[in-house]
Amino acid sequence: MHIKNIFPYKKLYFIGIGGVSMSGLCEILLAEGGYTLLGSDNNKSNLVDNLIKKGVTVYIGQKKENITEDIDLVIYTAAIKEDNEEFIRAKELGLKMLERSSFLGELMKAYKYPLCIAGTHGKTTTSSMVSEVFLQAKKEPTISIGGILSSINSNFMVGKKDYLVLETCEYCDTFLKFNPHSAIILNIDEDHLDYFKDLNQIYDSFRNFAKLVKEDACLVINRDIKDYEKITKDLKTTVITYGSNEKSMWQAKNITFNDLGYASYDAYYNNDFMYSINLNVVGLHNVYNSLSVCALAHFYNINKEDIEKGLNNFKGTHRRFQYKGSFNNVKVIDDYAHHPTEILATIQSAKAQNINNLWCVFQPHTYTRTKALLDDFAKALVNADKILITDIYSAREKDTGEIHAKDLVNKIKELGKDAIYIESFECGKDYLEKNCQQNDMLITMGAGNINLLGEMLLT
Repeated sequence: MHIKNIFPYKKLYFIGIGGVSMSGLCEILLAEGGYTLLGSDNNKSNLVDNLIKKGVTVYIGQKKENITEDIDLVIYTAAIKEDNEEFIRAKELGLKMLERSSFLGELMKAYKYPLCIAGTHGKTTTSSMVSEVFLQAKKEPTISIGGILSSINSNFMVGKKDYLVLETCEYCDTFLKFNPHSAIILNIDEDHLDYFKDLNQIYDSFRNFAKLVKEDACLVINRDIKDYEKITKDLKTTVITYGSNEKSMWQAKNITFNDLGYASYDAYYNNDFMYSINLNVVGLHNVYNSLSVCALAHFYNINKEDIEKGLNNFKGTHRRFQYKGSFNNVKVIDDYAHHPTEILATIQSAKAQNINNLWCVFQPHTYTRTKALLDDFAKALVNADKILITDIYSAREKDTGEIHAKDLVNKIKELGKDAIYIESFECGKDYLEKNCQQNDMLITMGAGNINLLGEMLLT
């Protein structure tokens, strides 16, 4: 099926065009040809600049005047609220409108094998690993992920119409509008509690997502997920388990780490040796991320050499334990971790390396997440040697005054570890320059703009 058969429009407008996913969708349509693409965003960015260079009209600032009667379809993200000027104007004009996930769900019908990677964390890394393996196997996949994959220097790649590798987010139940052939579920934890009321609702959402997987395909799921059977019970598709649990179908054995914290292991399937995996990314969590990729690739008959080489080719994505440089012989790492589970995994990966003190400068992401998981954040962060906390990055939320970064500082202190609140990146820069010592490691951590602090130290 051709994309133009699914979207027989000429002029499409994207509200929030500068987002990672939205810009990637534009690129797919640009490659298809025959569309006039427009859009808006609140800020300029490299993604926006790239679209403009390719002939896309992008307005900075979302104003009602941008929306005209001749637009055939308006696509908007879940973050766009109904009081948005452009959203209101499109409604007034009676234009056809689709939320991004609905648009993407329809677009997936143009591909024979849409592969969805889901979970509350680890999606970008695992989607990137899948991409590397299918690229190595010359399957020419179309790729849409949430970070910049170094090997293609982009968050997307337009390939052929067989395989689509798609990072799949549960926020606002957007992934329930998708049409996966097969899927991976990496983990299920409390997150996005500004939308989900509790963990039970999150499980229900993942269960409904699992039911979307096609009967002739597979669901690869981490058997370490508590009560994972809630997701897999009575599914009509093939269920393939992986994880540290000895009853998992796919297991990682003989795990070792080199001086950089990179793992090597043997992948076993139903107790039979399958692959020797040598990773070029840090941490035990990436052993299991890559093991899920082994399971998925094996189902699609990717050969041993391509799986092994593809995973070895993966050198990480931007903002996932990304080495940025050094100052005064202090390594600066940037990491996107913004959930307690991710934070702990990142800190453990860092401390496995030969360093002196590990400094963590954490920028909490959203007020609701910080408030709901405050105790868990503190318990994860105390594993670092030195802890600095910045103001909360609001993202899509408004500050109601119920939670402050200082509350997290106090929680950490209650656990017997010192922590410092920094009022600005400039204050943080001055403090770190004065106090970091040779052979220390500094991680700027969070899903906001905390990476800018590390860059300030390197200039």
